[in-house]
Amino acid sequence: MPAQPPLRVIQWATGAVGGYALHSVITRPEFDLVGVLVYDPGKVGLDAGGLVGLPETGVLCVDDVDRVMATEADCVLHMPLPAAYFGGDYAADLQTVCALLASGKNVITTTGFIYPQVYGQAVVAQLESACRAGGTSVYGTGINPGFMSDLLPLALTGLSTRLDHIYVRESSDYLGHPSRQIVMDLIGFGRSPKDYATAVRPFRAVQRALFSESVQLVAEALGVGLDEVEESDEFELAAEEFEITAGVIAPGTVCASRWVFSGLVRGRPFMTVECVYKSDAAKVRRWPEPGFAIHIEGRPQLMLKIDEVSHGLAGAAAHAVNSIASVCAAPPGIRTLLDLPLATGRGATRLP
Repeated sequence: MPAQPPLRVIQWATGAVGGYALHSVITRPEFDLVGVLVYDPGKVGLDAGGLVGLPETGVLCVDDVDRVMATEADCVLHMPLPAAYFGGDYAADLQTVCALLASGKNVITTTGFIYPQVYGQAVVAQLESACRAGGTSVYGTGINPGFMSDLLPLALTGLSTRLDHIYVRESSDYLGHPSRQIVMDLIGFGRSPKDYATAVRPFRAVQRALFSESVQLVAEALGVGLDEVEESDEFELAAEEFEITAGVIAPGTVCASRWVFSGLVRGRPFMTVECVYKSDAAKVRRWPEPGFAIHIEGRPQLMLKIDEVSHGLAGAAAHAVNSIASVCAAPPGIRTLLDLPLATGRGATRLP
């Protein structure tokens, strides 16, 4: 049987997650990097390999959207920060994703689209129309949430004879996160309580949207109709000054936050996702230590605990990269984890 030609891939954005994805695409023989779109003017004209510490590839980074749209490819790894973080809205990312789909490129995105049905029939129709036009598929993996808050809980429910409540907790340490834009500007660490309340509004809106997608996806898979997804959040103030990679946390400024998203049925939570973000876990004692936990309440009671994911951003990138082949092989349309094969590390193995 003849070998399959490599899948042609475009990397759209090369930030904290996109950089890891780009490295994987370049180093894996089943992929052929054919384009890289960047937002940082300082990266324009650089070779994609040099950007991530690899030998030159001959593919140069560009900021010309039209040029990238015109490039023939099997799949685009669409990994910018959600437009809503910067005062835009879901429609801006939707427009870009639809244009890519209609141009004949499958899209895997980390900006949402985990379960687009949450946004109503008009959004679904727009995506499906673009997929039909290009003969393509769209799949949202999610930076956060994604996998931990939907795939793993669903997998565990396969052991249940009765389901009462699903609880997912993610606690993250941002001590070494390199992006000031994300850590300080969006999440709001290092801000006074007054400034935090104002600055975090775009982040709150995106959080609510993304986690609603995951919670609704799990409920749909289990045949549960949710009445609403409720959100609450709170923050903790630093008692002393300390430094993290993204900047300095001054006393009396926000050093941690806790977010809770609950899918309600008749006023009672069916699924709850708790997210704890700490600027430095060693300095913030309140709330659980970094790691992931899943509790399935019912029969039997189940608990899964992951003490550490050493490179969470690399994991988010890998989930997308490891989904390329199945998304390219899928029938045109909106795809979710409910109708794609399980993403595995096939192709990522390194044996002696």
